Parts: sequence; structure tokens; C-alpha cells
Amino acid sequence: MKRRFTQVDVFTDTPLLGNPLAVVHDAQGLSDTQMQAFARWTNLSETTFLLPPGDPAADYRVRIFTPGGELPFAGHPTLGSCHAWLEAGGVARVAGEVVQQCGVGRVRVRREGAQCAFAAPPLQVGEVDDGLLSAVLAALGLPRAKVKAAQWLDNGPKWLGLLLDGADAVLAIEPDHAVLKGLAKVGVIGPHPAGAECRFEVRAFAPSIGVPEDPVTGSLNAGLAQWLIGRGVAPASYVGRRIQRELHSR
Repeated sequence: MKRRFTQVDVFTDTPLLGNPLAVVHDAQGLSDTQMQAFARWTNLSETTFLLPPGDPAADYRVRIFTPGGELPFAGHPTLGSCHAWLEAGGVARVAGEVVQQCGVGRVRVRREGAQCAFAAPPLQVGEVDDGLLSAVLAALGLPRAKVKAAQWLDNGPKWLGLLLDGADAVLAIEPDHAVLKGLAKVGVIGPHPAGAECRFEVRAFAPSIGVPEDPVTGSLNAGLAQWLIGRGVAPASYVGRRIQRELHSR
């Protein structure tokens, strides 16, 4: 059986500056092994497979694979899959909203013209074991004095979030991916000086799922935003960079 295949560039309005996503349409009949093999072959941070929904309130079901395994939810695959589904002729049950079914349940994607935005799943936070934190910092080459806060952030994928004392410290990181692979997926954020074009610098390291560094990671950025807004460190709306975009509290 032939299946339609789409590759989209997410989180950008400039070609080749976003986060690429592979989308396989009409994926029913493919086994887990076939999906994983195809995700490894694309060699992108994520590949998604569109399926008929099992939830009567959803418009479609999506499965999300990295080169190293399946994720229950991820941000740029949510937006990219929604775009590809609509472009292929998908019609939502409710005007102005697409409901995606995935591993965390329903995710609602709001449509405003050609733009899509999702409300992130609820965030669960947790304390980070000091021994693990020390190992992660060693793998990143980060002195502990640079770290202002550390927290587990779980909105489907589980990230170890690190708030650093500045954007320069984020940009200077040269991780040992081989060591980091056995520890955690790590998201690092640090503020730019007042008056800078962007409020924060963000980097995402996930070698444990075959993605040494992801250029833009929606699940991580959503978790960081909820965490830092809740701590009073970030305003309710801000611009973050690796790729520049606006993040809103949901």
C-alpha cells in the first residue's frame, strides 16, 4: 500500500530555519517496528504517523517517534501533524479547532487563519536528585554556580530543566552526548540582558532518544514557560530563541 508522505518545517515562516518533521498519512496497517524503522531512516528528531481517531471527540490520532523510541506528546510534531492533516484535506469537527489524540490524550490545536497554536498538557514538576544533577552538570561542562534552579518538567516527555544565570552560559555549553545519553533529556534556559531582541536563550539535549540537540522543542519550551512563569521569573508572554517565537501562558 502506498501512503502519502509530507515533510514540513515547523516554528518558522522562513524555509529551512525551523524544526523539520516527517509525517506519514493513512498509517493504519503499519506495525510498531515499521514505524520505528521509518523514523530512524528519516533521521529527523521526530516522525509522525496519522491514524483514524479512537476517541470520538478527536479529529485524528497521531503516533510520534524519534529515532530512538516513541513519545506520548511533543510540540513541533503536534503543530506539524495538524498542518499536514489539514493540507491533505482534513476537516475538523469544530470550526477553528483541531482535536488531536495522542499518548497524553486529547490536545486541542487552535486555528487562526494559517496559524496554529496548542494548549500544552498539564505540567508535572519534581525535585532533581543532587547526585543526578551533579552528573548532568559534569556532562554539560557546567559549573554549579551557573545554575539558578533545576526541576523535572513532565508534560508527556520528561525533561530536566535547568535555569542558568545568563544566555551566554547557555550558548557556551559543549555537552558530552555519550555521557548525557545515559542520564536525562535536558533543557537549558538563561535570560538575555535587558533590551535584547529575545528574553531567553533555550537549548534542548536529548541523546537518549537519538537527538543530540534539537533546534526547537515544543514540549520543552511549553514546560519551561509554565515553570518560569509560575516562579515569577518570566512574564506571561515572552520571546525565546534558538528559533525566535512567542510563548504564552496557557
